[in-house]
Amino acid sequence: MAYYLAKERREDAAGAYRRYQEYLRANQRRFPPGAFALGTSQWWQDGNDHRSVHDAWLESVTFSELSDGERNEYRTTAIRVRLLGAYHDGFIELFYPRVSSYSLQSPASARGLGDWRYDEFRLSPSGQAIHEIEWAGFPGGAGARWIIEASDIEYEWKPK
Repeated sequence: MAYYLAKERREDAAGAYRRYQEYLRANQRRFPPGAFALGTSQWWQDGNDHRSVHDAWLESVTFSELSDGERNEYRTTAIRVRLLGAYHDGFIELFYPRVSSYSLQSPASARGLGDWRYDEFRLSPSGQAIHEIEWAGFPGGAGARWIIEASDIEYEWKPK
């Protein structure tokens, strides 16, 4: 169930935000700490805050499989995302350790994904963080949708 993505905002933006925050706080003890901290931070959704992901542009996404074991047979997927902040005065780096699943869909990306539009954090049945991201796309194109399920998320702001 989505709480605070485009469809929910169109129907009732203030109510959607309230319901989303209630969901996060009701599940605080179960949420991974990084995802909970970002989801409940006012600056995270505030397009006027330079650290916010809203309207940021994708610079890169890196998938890695960290290995362990005598033959490196134990594999763990990790995802790192680097964004150019909306004000172009810094970079946002997101790190998803121990990714259990991901879906990156983009029906049209010849000109890039466009602006990071909306996102929300939810819990998977196993207690993992689900981070769903909607990209705006460009005029005439459809926006992309990413869903990443991981043990948590780490955030870093790097001023230029």
